[in-house]
Amino acid sequence: MSRLEQVLILDPSSDLRFRGPFTDVVTANLKLRNPSDRRVCFKVKTTAPRRYCVRPNSGVIDPGSTVTVSVMLQPFEYDPNEKSKHKFMVQSILVPAGTSDLEALWKDAKPDDLMDSKLRCVFEMPSDNEKMNEPEAAVNVSSGARATDDTEMKKLMEECKRLQTEVGNLLDENHQLKDEGLRMRKVNQLDSSVSRSSAVMQSKDPSSRSLPSLLVLIAAIFIGFFLGKFVL
Repeated sequence: MSRLEQVLILDPSSDLRFRGPFTDVVTANLKLRNPSDRRVCFKVKTTAPRRYCVRPNSGVIDPGSTVTVSVMLQPFEYDPNEKSKHKFMVQSILVPAGTSDLEALWKDAKPDDLMDSKLRCVFEMPSDNEKMNEPEAAVNVSSGARATDDTEMKKLMEECKRLQTEVGNLLDENHQLKDEGLRMRKVNQLDSSVSRSSAVMQSKDPSSRSLPSLLVLIAAIFIGFFLGKFVL
């Protein structure tokens, strides 16, 4: 009995292409479509499991549905003279009605029940024309960045001018307050000087000092008058 033909439709159907440079993870997508009216269980296998990360690497596809499988190639040193020998295989099996244990389904499956498709891995590097276009894109990005930087610089300059104006106003107010303080101190000093002058003038006034002397003289006259009268 011949093997069953693959029921799933693969996109791409034969080659998984990975586009360099390969200094970082490179991802290729594989679409699996189930055109049948039955559920299909699938597994994705590779000849180089340490070089690839596959998500999801197994599952179930409902009738008329599509699943996208991400195949991630890990970074490596690319040698253009080395031909890629890596291959992938997509295995599938029809899920009988009422089946829930998929692991048992795979374990008990007969070789004639399995369907498979093989794909080879192809590594590609950007062409010279594409490499030449990359700097132009970088220049455009840089130009946009410079324009953004210029706008930000203008905003900063305007903000600096505004702050300088505010600082100048504050300095002017500070000078005015200092001048007012000096004027008040001068007025207070003038008032103190006037008070001291008044006190000095009062202390030097002859009339204020002659009044006690006059009283003493009058008292002496009265005392002399009474004593003379008593003696006579």
